[in-house]
Amino acid sequence: MAGFDDVTKKAQEFLKDGKVQDALKSDKAEEVSDSILDAVAGAADKITGGKFHDKIEDAKNAADDKIGNQ
Repeated sequence: MAGFDDVTKKAQEFLKDGKVQDALKSDKAEEVSDSILDAVAGAADKITGGKFHDKIEDAKNAADDKIGNQ
């Protein structure tokens, strides 16, 4: 697993870079993340027939709070 550990370490270093952090918190990142989260939530609603809509929305909102700038 040494190779995996090395990749993980490099990914962590990459994510700590100031420019990367700025990009992840940009308006564009917010738009993209909102679009992806909306699509995933919509697909989950469709698959479950809307039975778990409230839980899906809660999960989507929790994820949205962690991603982007809003």
